[in-house]
Amino acid sequence: MASLFHSARGRSGNGTLHDIESTIEDQIESLRDEIATLTKLVSKNTRRYGDRSRYQAAAGYDELIARGEDLLRDLQEGYTRGATEVRDTVRSHPVAAIGTAAAVALVLAFLVRR
Repeated sequence: MASLFHSARGRSGNGTLHDIESTIEDQIESLRDEIATLTKLVSKNTRRYGDRSRYQAAAGYDELIARGEDLLRDLQEGYTRGATEVRDTVRSHPVAAIGTAAAVALVLAFLVRR
């Protein structure tokens, strides 16, 4: 009788163990599905964030190029104005221009010697 009782208990225990295994397998499959769904969501959000960042970077790059072109244009205009003013000043006061050039050359020679 002990062996009959033991084998009956083993079968009911195996049945319960089988139920537990089925439940665990179902939970694992459910977790796999949830992980796959989360992976898709993360991938989609990452792609959106990347696209948005790329768009913002392109807009910032275009703005930077435009600012650089404006700055270059301003510098060219300033250089042209300065050159015109120097030319006009030299024409108006040639002796003062020669004296100024000599003074600048003398200062540079003094600095180079030190």
